[in-house]
Amino acid sequence: MTENAELSPTDWVREQTEQILKQGTTDGVHIMDRPVVLFTTTGAKSGKKRYVPLMRVEENGKYAMVASKGGDPAHPSWYFNVKANPTVTAQDGDTTVTLTAREVSGEEREHWWQLAVEAYPPYAEYQTKTERLIPVFVLE
Repeated sequence: MTENAELSPTDWVREQTEQILKQGTTDGVHIMDRPVVLFTTTGAKSGKKRYVPLMRVEENGKYAMVASKGGDPAHPSWYFNVKANPTVTAQDGDTTVTLTAREVSGEEREHWWQLAVEAYPPYAEYQTKTERLIPVFVLE
């Protein structure tokens, strides 16, 4: 992955990221028994690389990043980084690829939202906790 990328200040996110970096793969790293992908984004203001482990939502070599923040009323900080700098690195297992993210809407968002809920059912509950439509990025 990216040298000198910043780890999350959130304990469980940082610990998960450190485990992936130490073992060199996302294999065996899970949230609620579901696999994760380690994304590397670029800070919108700082320009620093930042690690973001998220649920694995994949279809035909494309990935989704779901900006749920557990149903919080505000977007996660990484959302603004991806909007400003859509080139994102994704590590799935021991394979790392560089992709371009775009926020999806309408039928395309609905398709990816359904894939996300299948991959991680709590997303459906998170949407009920917030008035914002949880953003979904597709990376290809």
